[in-house]
Amino acid sequence: MRRATTALCFVLLSAPVVRGDDWPQWLGPKRDGASAEKVAAWKEAPKAAWRADVGPGFSVPVVAAGRCFVHARVPDKDAEEVIALDARTGKELWRKSYDRAPFVSVINTGPQATPSVVKGRVYTYGITGVLSCYAAEDGKQLWQTDVFKALKVELPRFGATSSPLVVGNRVLVAVGGKGSAVVAFDTDSGEVAWKALDGPISTASPIVYLNKSKKAEASLEAVFINNRSLVALEPFDGAVSWEHPLSEQPVGTSPSPVVAGDLLLASSAYEGGVGVRLTHQDGKTTAAEAWKNANLSGYFSTPVACGADYIYMVTTQSKPQPQATLRCVETKGGKELWSQPKVGFFHAGLLRTGDNGLLLLDDSGNLRLLAHDPKGYRELAKARVCGSTFVTPALANGRLYVRDNKGVACIPLGE
Repeated sequence: MRRATTALCFVLLSAPVVRGDDWPQWLGPKRDGASAEKVAAWKEAPKAAWRADVGPGFSVPVVAAGRCFVHARVPDKDAEEVIALDARTGKELWRKSYDRAPFVSVINTGPQATPSVVKGRVYTYGITGVLSCYAAEDGKQLWQTDVFKALKVELPRFGATSSPLVVGNRVLVAVGGKGSAVVAFDTDSGEVAWKALDGPISTASPIVYLNKSKKAEASLEAVFINNRSLVALEPFDGAVSWEHPLSEQPVGTSPSPVVAGDLLLASSAYEGGVGVRLTHQDGKTTAAEAWKNANLSGYFSTPVACGADYIYMVTTQSKPQPQATLRCVETKGGKELWSQPKVGFFHAGLLRTGDNGLLLLDDSGNLRLLAHDPKGYRELAKARVCGSTFVTPALANGRLYVRDNKGVACIPLGE
């Protein structure tokens, strides 16, 4: 009964109780890149209500209960910090920093994982694997653990990128190593609750899958893309529900998977995309390949689904010239219906609005509002809203929160 109650609490926290207009974690309220909010085409370029300077990082700003939380590197120091801002005014409410191990990268030296805000707590995962829990109200640190050091696991070359997934009294992250590819920590103490699976990890953050074939107490599953497979685990004890091999070669760089009906799309930078169909019988789930498409190579822009029939995704090529392309894909067979090249130099972040519109922020800071249209690309509005960025925006309470290479900005849309 305890497990059923905890699972139900998470479902509620991921929907109306956490305020459907908040954006409290990676990929939004339901961890699917979608918002319930509708966005109308603007006639004049939206202007920032406020801007705040923050240090380096690719971590998405999250919004919960009137506050915007940002995870960043302290400039010119081997340290990271969590900053709480008033979501409407940008006023700083609190700031907490901690030391970390050195980390070197030509792309980004700040946090890449996005915080999760659940039941008045903020969970963050730094680039070197420092997992922390803070009180959202005043920033009091409730616990902290240096995950890779504690588990004696080597940090991946790309750093820790797994945005924490909180389910009930568990916070799940990808780690790697023998028996610890996925690790769950107790939300109250920070102690290890369970470890599962072997081998290296990908860059993808986990999502939640609601397995309707199971009883209520076991219906929620955490879906990870590991080095060579797509796998679903029971979040409270780490039991594997189903697993599907993706490649004989390491997957490495990969966006989060996306659910569309009874199919999941998984992709990686070098292996293209694969549709994995889930079938349910006698309380068991079987995963099988539905289709493959070598052109659907995802880097770190997570696709979004529009209903069960269509998926939009940004693919990235590096040769002969870098280019980001938006593609509309038919879910059933993986057929590409249309593509729009040059929506970004190398990257563009996507999210879906409540009326099935699409917001696309490219790496030059241009924001586009697009129509969901399987027949072709339709741009409804466009404006430059920030500087260079590799960070997907967050939509909350009629405002878009963007992060560029100088800081965070709040852009009212339709107020």
